[in-house]
Amino acid sequence: MDPRIIMQAKTIINYSLYLKAGEKLLIEGNHVALPLIKAAYKEALLAGALPKVKIFDDELGEILYKYGTDEQIKYIPESNINDVKTYDAFFSIWANQNTRAMTNISPEKIGLKSKAAGKIMRIFMERSGKKELKWCGTQFPTIADAQEASMSLSEYEDFVFNACHLNSCDPIEEWNKIHDIQQKYVNFLDTKKQLKIVSKDTDIRMSIEGRKWMNSDGHENFPSGEVFTGPVEDSINGHIRFSFPGIFHGKEIENVILTFKDGKVVKAEASKGQELLNEILKIEGAKNVGEVAMGTNYNIQKFTKNMLFDEKIGGTVHMALGAAYPQTGGKNKSDIHWDMLCDMRSGGEIYADGELIYRDGKFKI
Repeated sequence: MDPRIIMQAKTIINYSLYLKAGEKLLIEGNHVALPLIKAAYKEALLAGALPKVKIFDDELGEILYKYGTDEQIKYIPESNINDVKTYDAFFSIWANQNTRAMTNISPEKIGLKSKAAGKIMRIFMERSGKKELKWCGTQFPTIADAQEASMSLSEYEDFVFNACHLNSCDPIEEWNKIHDIQQKYVNFLDTKKQLKIVSKDTDIRMSIEGRKWMNSDGHENFPSGEVFTGPVEDSINGHIRFSFPGIFHGKEIENVILTFKDGKVVKAEASKGQELLNEILKIEGAKNVGEVAMGTNYNIQKFTKNMLFDEKIGGTVHMALGAAYPQTGGKNKSDIHWDMLCDMRSGGEIYADGELIYRDGKFKI
């Protein structure tokens, strides 16, 4: 086994999830991620936790969409609901066999499943917001994901492990340093009331008054590297063009431009994937913003069509339609949380209470 996989498991179990003896952990992932699943299972046992493993296969989802009735597609097993209600920690491992498996599935069926799964998301968001549920998601490198990122498998492995700072002598110490740097940004932004983001085809304003900024330092997402909050729901006005394709259930929506009035999307355009974009916006709460964030992981500079990495690209801003994280003070509820990315590295600026605080992809504070 690649020693970096072992280090990934050790870091996530002991730093990201900081598991304690007796805590119930659910480890879930595609069967192609079995090396990391086994390494995490071992580390969880060594930590004294009580781990359970769920293993998936991409083709099962494809079969469901092709042959299932609407009722079958919407079905959510009670055991899945019980897991999210009762477990102390979730560890999700993302690994694709075929990133195009859902290409020919209708947007209506995908929307149907997303809406049905919203019950689990709402419980998950509520419990995690109350600190009752710890969670972490990470990527296991596969050939399919490497192809999607236009890399060889070995190049993609290097990319993933470097983004996670697993090449450093002590990854946990490295993530603690990142926490300290980002905490300065969080402390500053917590004192501000208004935010304005300007970039190419982008001029958008929002209130952040009374909202809490969060330091994403490798605990929930691994890798991480961002600071984020939930803006005041009815305060968003202006327009934003997302520089990179939005990815929804493996489907790409390109050149998305959204116009907001008093917090809601009033106009949505895309050069590719307009039909799917329209379907997404029909989902309850999807016309509102649940998150605004700045990516700060400068070990990530390449867009890979994987939002785990892309939203952390150092020098970018992302916004999410749908559910807000309750710990930010955000109130929007939805069956989805869909992130899209705006590049700020060439002339982008952010103003807080009228003061320039960020230019060309970097904070100026």
